[in-house]
Amino acid sequence: MDSLLNTAIEAARKAGALLKEGFRSQFSVSSKSRFHDLVTEYDLRSETIIMEHIRTHFPTHAILSEESGNHTASSDITWVIDPLDGTVNFAHGIPLFCISIAAIQNNTILFGVIYAPMTDELFTAEQGKGAYYNGEKIHVTDVSTLTKSFLVTGFPYSVSDNPGHCIEHFSHLVSMGIPVRRLGSAALDLAYVASGRFDGFWEILLQPWDMAAGSLLVSEAGGIVIDYHGKQLNMDTSSSIIAGNSVLAHEILIELQKINHVYQSGDFHE
Repeated sequence: MDSLLNTAIEAARKAGALLKEGFRSQFSVSSKSRFHDLVTEYDLRSETIIMEHIRTHFPTHAILSEESGNHTASSDITWVIDPLDGTVNFAHGIPLFCISIAAIQNNTILFGVIYAPMTDELFTAEQGKGAYYNGEKIHVTDVSTLTKSFLVTGFPYSVSDNPGHCIEHFSHLVSMGIPVRRLGSAALDLAYVASGRFDGFWEILLQPWDMAAGSLLVSEAGGIVIDYHGKQLNMDTSSSIIAGNSVLAHEILIELQKINHVYQSGDFHE
């Protein structure tokens, strides 16, 4: 396992150096399915660096990446990567973005790495070995009263198709007097929950590359990550998720269920 994790850390740092160098420089930007769903040349260059590094060390492993999709191979281990989570922030000169790398075997996340190059913050976790921030062990907060919590959330690019689903959840929790932030990077959100910067997180329609590394960080930091029905996540598909310590995560779930818009990926389409 150490060789897998070390390879991921090396890849993340290599790609991070590229992103830091390219930040606020002149680069090409294009849209994917929607105008604000951006991809920059640095997403693609970062992906190339990470994939080449993985293939050098583990040529038989499969890779699932946000930008280029699924690359099958003979191994039952699949690397799940987001080469630049927070592309919109990056493209607009906002230093809130990261690289997310994980490996999954039989729906079990073996390890997770999230690296924020602008602050040189490295979040790592291994199955059964705890979660760490720059080598120091981290833990989720013990805040169990929802109205005393500090939360973070995000919206999918498809929010304009049916904004009520997102806005009602957001406004309901804010109306309870709960401070809520939206940073624009789900992977960082989860890393920040794992390290105690936020108490809890919720977001709909996350893809495996958005949540694989971060969800292991949270669980190894003593928290839980559940879907909108209170069940364990399935890394084979998109999921709407809640993260935090066990008590707080279920408190968030109860409040979201009150809105009568309990949905999973199959009920809310991009």
